[in-house]
This record gives sequence, structure tokens and C-alpha cells, in this order.
Amino acid sequence: MTSATLRRTAAVAIAAIVVALGFLILHKATRRLALPLNHASIIREQAAAKHVDPALIAAVIYAESKFEPRPSSAGAQGLMQILPDTAYYLAHLSGGSSFTASDLATPRINVAYGTYYLRYLLDHYHGDDLLAVAAYNGGLANVDRWSAQANAAGGKLTVATIPFPETREYVERVLAAQRAYRATYPAELGLR
Repeated sequence: MTSATLRRTAAVAIAAIVVALGFLILHKATRRLALPLNHASIIREQAAAKHVDPALIAAVIYAESKFEPRPSSAGAQGLMQILPDTAYYLAHLSGGSSFTASDLATPRINVAYGTYYLRYLLDHYHGDDLLAVAAYNGGLANVDRWSAQANAAGGKLTVATIPFPETREYVERVLAAQRAYRATYPAELGLR
């Protein structure tokens, strides 16, 4: 090989590496835009305090509000879209005495209550993320009934057998987002 051929080969190899690195950087930036993460320190703090996967907390926030907290038509509020009645119940369970519904607009309080509720549901369902997420959306009584029906039929409640289409789609969305948050933000969520 001549030195000119070697220079051309080296230039092509360097160009290929630059293009590949550019693609990886662009792919990661695009994924982060499509999968936002705000309040990571609050999520990490609550995940550690309540022993809940931080990627699950982020995924529920993503499914509920996409990190843009606006009251829902049903009156749910904040990042984790908690109904004031649910929050008052959670305040009672957790021993809170000075809670007001307007507190749900504060990210730290909203994520604390939402994570407390996720922990409550995970405990109720013996750590089963699918059932806890289904209950977060579809209600504890509904998921208890669906699980009992599935168990009576000799099976287990699965995403495909959730009777409410909205809840089925919600569970699929949250579980997919949980995997995506684990892959996209491991350092930010304290997963490393």
C-alpha cells in the first residue's frame, strides 16, 4: 500500500467513527427528549426511603403527567396525578397531619405521596409491579377482583387479561417506560 492509500483508508475509518459517534449521541439525545426526566433527586430520595425502583417511579410520572403537572379532568394533581381524596387517605395512613390538597402541586410532596402509594400497592401485591401499577390506575378493589377471578380460573392476572382497556394500556405504557428509564437514565436514577 502506498502512503496515499493509507491516508485515505485512515481518513475513511476516522470519518466512519465520527459518523457512528454522532449517530449514538443523536440517538441518546433524541431518546432523552422523548423520555423526559425531571426531579431526579426527589425520585432517588423517595425510591431509597420507600424501597421502590426509581425507574418505576419515573415511569408512573411519565405515564401520568409526562413530567408536566397539570390537574386532570378528574381532579388529579401533580406529577403523579394524585386525587385529593387519595392524598388525604395516604396522609392518614402515613401519619401526616398538616396535609392540604394544594400541597399536591409541590413536586417533593406529590412524589412522596405517590411513592408511598406505590409502596402500599407493592406490599399489598407482594412486590408484583404489574398488579401494583394496574391498581394505581384501575383501583385496588378492581385489581383484587380481577386477580381473584384469574386465580379461581387457575391462572394469574396478566396484562392481556386486564378487563379495562385503559388500565391494560396504562400498565403496558408504564412497564415499557420503566425499562426505558432503566436503560436511558441509570446514573441519574442511582441505578449504577
